[in-house]
Amino acid sequence: MKINKKLKKAAGLIHLWLGLFTGIVVVIIGITGCLYVFEQEIRDYLEKDYAFVPVVQQPQASLAHLLKEFEKIAPGQKITGIEINNTAPNATISLTTGKHQVYYLNPYNGSLVKKTKLDFLVTVQDIHTSLLLGDTGKFIIRWSVVIFVLMLISGLILWFPGQIRLIKQAVTIKWGASFKRVNYDLHNVLGFYASGILLVSALSGLYFGFKEVKTAVSFLSGSKLAEGIKASPVQPVISETIPERYERIYRHAIVQYPGAKLTNLSIRKDGKLRLRLNYPSDWARKRNTFFYDIKNGRLISSKLYQDFNRADWIEAGNYDLHTGRIFGLFGKVAATIVSLIAASLPITGFIIWLKRGKKKKKIKKQGT
Repeated sequence: MKINKKLKKAAGLIHLWLGLFTGIVVVIIGITGCLYVFEQEIRDYLEKDYAFVPVVQQPQASLAHLLKEFEKIAPGQKITGIEINNTAPNATISLTTGKHQVYYLNPYNGSLVKKTKLDFLVTVQDIHTSLLLGDTGKFIIRWSVVIFVLMLISGLILWFPGQIRLIKQAVTIKWGASFKRVNYDLHNVLGFYASGILLVSALSGLYFGFKEVKTAVSFLSGSKLAEGIKASPVQPVISETIPERYERIYRHAIVQYPGAKLTNLSIRKDGKLRLRLNYPSDWARKRNTFFYDIKNGRLISSKLYQDFNRADWIEAGNYDLHTGRIFGLFGKVAATIVSLIAASLPITGFIIWLKRGKKKKKIKKQGT
């Protein structure tokens, strides 16, 4: 099968100019994506000295008690997030504040185990998703990924050899050749090998960035993302302090929906308290999500993974698909390698462009 010369020429122009336009963004996305694949393993290593305390023969303190102790440790600090490991009684409870500080408390008595800043992986994620530029950065990232998909497609068109007998040459890097040739092969051959996984990663990334993509996926799945079940507006008024409110909400959730390995409470800017219960899962995240009114602790809505439809399961599995975690350690390693290849493609492509430009200038000089 031969590719039409006009199609190849058009693909070449698209590939060149789109690559020059978004190259630096692709390099940044590739490098930060590579780092974030092993996020959990990196965090486990960084936090190994304060993620757990020695086991003692006594029950954990209530969340209300821990929060009251925190008020003594850091008076005036506004809590924005709480993370509780439900699988280990000696796991420290982490509290994140509005000043980007993280406090790790002893689960038995609420004493301070460690105070630190949010780790560098938070910054890595922000760079990956927004270039640290807020909504403007998110816009740049979204459309750079769209362009990257077009580049992958146009790159495959350019890679496709004109004759079947040249396929072996097209999938082999000639390490003993000149720098120019090795660089050319690194761009073409590695780009070809990584293109399939990169397309999956890029398309799953677009799922995060565009509502239209979610809508299209929902349409193709024959279902619609569920908004969750709205709670009854008539709920009893409970007189309680804020620590007691958090304790009530947390305790009710884990008793009613047992088995969660991790609990996250986050205080959102819209005045809602979000509680997430994360359960063990093989491929797609099993998560129950609840929203409460921060002022009175009344339940607003809930969404349970037991009620997920096809669109919900696709959304739940998209993050693990994007990072390769859906395929375990092999998937993570593969995602890391192709992320590095993605970061290298704009660099090797730019070198090819420079070399061709110098060659054209040389020919032009010889012709004058």
